[in-house]
Amino acid sequence: MRNGSMAMRLLVACLLAVAASMALYYRDSLNPAQLESWVQGWGTAGMITFVGLYAVATILFLPGSVLTLAAGALFGPWLGGGLSLLGATTGAAIAFLLARYLAGAWIAQKAQGMMARLLAGVESEGWRFVAFVRLVPLFPFNLLNYALGLTRIRFDHYVLTSLLCMAPGGLAYSWLGYAGREAASGSTEAVRTALWALGLLTMALLIPRWLKQQRQSKRQLDTVGLQHRLAEKEPITVLDVRDATDFVGDNGHVPGSINIPLPELENRLDEILNIKGAVAVICHTDKRSATAFRRLDALGVGPLFLVRGGMKQWRQDGFPVER
Repeated sequence: MRNGSMAMRLLVACLLAVAASMALYYRDSLNPAQLESWVQGWGTAGMITFVGLYAVATILFLPGSVLTLAAGALFGPWLGGGLSLLGATTGAAIAFLLARYLAGAWIAQKAQGMMARLLAGVESEGWRFVAFVRLVPLFPFNLLNYALGLTRIRFDHYVLTSLLCMAPGGLAYSWLGYAGREAASGSTEAVRTALWALGLLTMALLIPRWLKQQRQSKRQLDTVGLQHRLAEKEPITVLDVRDATDFVGDNGHVPGSINIPLPELENRLDEILNIKGAVAVICHTDKRSATAFRRLDALGVGPLFLVRGGMKQWRQDGFPVER
């Protein structure tokens, strides 16, 4: 499979090189109006060909942003965005199926650094986690398509979520491509088109940031919320990451909590992964617990919560402490 993939990449690279050379040679005779007329002459066949090329590029780990820009310039902002989205979704679906049924071991080796996090995220949040990683670029897009095929997410949920959540970025880039074509042709609408493109791009950049903030806030607990969950006997374990000297004595600890100091987290990961239910990370305040939260989240531990205020706030609230 590796040799075949390399051969396909070389073929695509050669085709792109030929296309670039032709564009350079005929640059004086080409203009946006002629190009649009040529594309329209292809009709439906041209659209299908573009979607197929986009899908192949996605499977072969080639960047799709250039194709999306080209789609906006060739087909217009809305149709170009739709064709790009269809091509990207088709390629992502094929990559998913290849990983799930044909190349699982190879993909697991390539994506070993991210698999634990993906598995934990899909296990705890399902399609919502897929939506999050589609909108917030935590992982490389093309590798993510394959890696998600190794999780337990349903194929139809994966495809539909991918289609919807890739739409904002796809439309923004398509509008950018269209704005570039309008500017090159000297259209009087170029300024208005550029403003539309800028607005959509800004929205596409702000949505992931907002979602990331919302998701982070849902993964935090104040001490009142933690006490409520413990009182209701919910399946949640308090992980105290203070040093052993801070864990005992007058400072005390949350009843039933376990202590694994921050420097020992990676070495004692098996103990943490064996915890049933959610894990709430706590320290004296928020500094070390936030560091521990990020490390455990990267290692795929979940569901995971950060206790705001730490033991200092817990004692101020008058909640029970064991010494």
